[in-house]
Amino acid sequence: MKRICIFCGSSPGTRPAYAKAAMELGRTLVETGIDLVYGGAGVGLMGILARSVLDAGGRVTGVIPRLLAEKEVACTRLEDLRIVESMHERKALMAELSNGFIALPGGIGTIEEFVEVLTWLQLGIHGKPCGILNVDGYYDRLLGFFDHMVEEGFIRSENRDAILVDADPALLLMKMSLYSPPKVDKAAWALELSNA
Repeated sequence: MKRICIFCGSSPGTRPAYAKAAMELGRTLVETGIDLVYGGAGVGLMGILARSVLDAGGRVTGVIPRLLAEKEVACTRLEDLRIVESMHERKALMAELSNGFIALPGGIGTIEEFVEVLTWLQLGIHGKPCGILNVDGYYDRLLGFFDHMVEEGFIRSENRDAILVDADPALLLMKMSLYSPPKVDKAAWALELSNA
């Protein structure tokens, strides 16, 4: 893995643990020789993460829609800031540039971006590892809902198990480096359930 895309909040959240985790993940990326790809903002966990990578001597690529860049939320320290015209273009470029994906704590946008790359993994559009850094149990309820989807027959257990989770950045990156995608044909599985 040369570059990992990290989705996270444009707010710092209410707990100091979130900022601490973003800084630790940033330093861990640099220590393991992995470049950061992220949403290009200089605010919230996004800004904390980018600054921690830059301060440790790492490389950062930011991808931000023009609308947000013009509102002066872009990180001004980035040498590689790519300005795109839409959120769709932003997500596509971030996915193209990256060898894997991690969700730090964040809001609706973070969840939406992470779930989209999970969907692409499930459909076989990519085979890149998708991980959650579960800081202070932030994602416990979402992970429980994924389990509920398996129980209710909307996700195969192999796809649920493909979501890598850890509270430790180094351990999460290790899991991602050892990852191999599930060999599940989503369309065939759905057809099989429909005919049952």
